[in-house]
Amino acid sequence: MDIIYLDYNATTPVDPAVLSRMEPFFSRYYGNPSSKGHPVGWAADEAVAIAREELAELLGGEESEVIFTAGATEALNTAIKGITKARMAHAPHIVTTVAEHSAVVESCRALEREGVAVTYLPVDENGLVSVEQVEDAIRPSTVLVAIMWANNEIGSINAIDDLATATRKRDVLFLTDATQAVGKIPVSVEHVDLLACSAHKFYGPKGSGALWIRSGVEVPALLHGGGQEGGVRSGTVNVPGAVGLGAAASVALGSLAADASRLRKLRDHLETALLDVLPVTINARGADRLPQTSSITFSNLRAANLLSELRGLALSAGSACSSGTGKPSRVLKAIGLSDADALSTIRFSLGRFTSDEDVDTAISMVTEAYNKVRESAPASV
Repeated sequence: MDIIYLDYNATTPVDPAVLSRMEPFFSRYYGNPSSKGHPVGWAADEAVAIAREELAELLGGEESEVIFTAGATEALNTAIKGITKARMAHAPHIVTTVAEHSAVVESCRALEREGVAVTYLPVDENGLVSVEQVEDAIRPSTVLVAIMWANNEIGSINAIDDLATATRKRDVLFLTDATQAVGKIPVSVEHVDLLACSAHKFYGPKGSGALWIRSGVEVPALLHGGGQEGGVRSGTVNVPGAVGLGAAASVALGSLAADASRLRKLRDHLETALLDVLPVTINARGADRLPQTSSITFSNLRAANLLSELRGLALSAGSACSSGTGKPSRVLKAIGLSDADALSTIRFSLGRFTSDEDVDTAISMVTEAYNKVRESAPASV
C-alpha cells in the first residue's frame, strides 16, 4: 500500500546523496579510525574528520568542538548529567522548561532523584519562554540552562540567541536541544555553549548524532574506555554514521533556504485548506515556527479515531517518543490545551520529498475521514 509520509519530525528518509556517501564505509573503507598505523585506519579517520568539518560548517563552529554520539538523546544526557554531576558538591541547580523533549526532562528528573534542584519554567500559549523568565529563575547555584531551539510537536522557535546571551551574562552555561532545528532552519552556535542534534531528523542515518561543545567548556565523560572523541565519548566511532551526518549537513547547507521556502508554502496551504472546511485550530500559529510543522486540533474528535481512518497517511498524535501512551501530550497541556483538545490533536510534518500532490491528497483524505468519523460517532470525544 502506498502511504503518504507526513511524519518527518519523527524521522526522515536518508537522502540518496547521503546514502551514496555512506555506502563505501560499510565494505570498502571499513577501518577503525583509531587504527593509526595503516592506510585502512587512515581512510576512516579522514572520513570522520571531513564529517566533523561539514557539521561544524553548518553550525558555524569549529570542527574540534564537534563530538559524535549515537544520537541527540545521548548528547543531551552527556551534557546535562556530565556538567551537573561534576558540580554535585556545590548543590547544583538547572533551569529548563516544561516543554522540552523527554531526553532533557527525564535527564533532569534522574538528577533530581540524586538531589539536584531543577526549575521547570512554564511556557506561553506558543510553547515559548522569555528572557525575563530565565533571568528570574537563575540562582547563584545554577550551573546550566537547557532550552530547546524548536519544539518537536508544535514547531515554535525560541529566541535562542537572546536567551543564551542573557544566560552568559550570568556566567551560566547554556545548552540547546536543536534536534528539530538543525538542517531545517539557520542554526548558529555563536551564542550557545552546547548544542545537541541528530542525523535522522535531517535526512541522515539513525544512530548518529553530535554534541557541539564550545571550546573551553568542560563536559566530563559518561562513557569511559578508549578515550575517543576527545575523551568525552569513548567507543569506536560509527564511521558510516558520522559520514552520513556530515553528508546530511553538507546537503542541508546547500538546500536550507529553498527547502524552507517550499515547505512553508505547503504547510500554509495545508492549514488554510483545513481551516476553510473543518473546525480546526492551528497550535502556535502566532509564533515563528519550523516551516514544515503543523500541530492541528480537530474539534470534538479524538485524534486516534481520525488516524484509524487515515491508513494511507503517516501522521503522529504528538511526538514519536510519546506516541501510543494514550495520555495527553505534555507539551500541548503546557500551552493550555484541555485533555480533550490535546487528545484531539495531530502533528503534520512535511519534508524534502513531500510533493504538492501529497499535500492536496492529504487535505482531501483528512476532510473525508473527519466527516465520516463525525457522522458515525458524533460524541466521539
